Amino acid sequence: MVKKKFKLSARISSDNPSAIKPVLERIISKEGAVKSAGEGFEVNAELEGESTRELNRMLLSDVRNVEKKTRIRAEYTLDNTMERFFDYAAKATRKVHQT
Repeated sequence: MVKKKFKLSARISSDNPSAIKPVLERIISKEGAVKSAGEGFEVNAELEGESTRELNRMLLSDVRNVEKKTRIRAEYTLDNTMERFFDYAAKATRKVHQT
């Protein structure tokens, strides 16, 4: 399948933020930024993958391997379509207007 480049904007919270930070930094690396925010992190990045579902599952699975009580609220954007996830569940898909 064709790999696409998605823009990710996510808020990731955890009972142990210091444990998941290295995992997030490894995944996001040079494609974006990980910033501390309360009991978690704000993540903005560009990730390459086949689908938003695949990218979201990979991200959440990797951080949950380190800390089970980790939650993610993520928005993935490609062209003018945005998909929103809460943990593993897709919550919404909508068109966005780019300026």
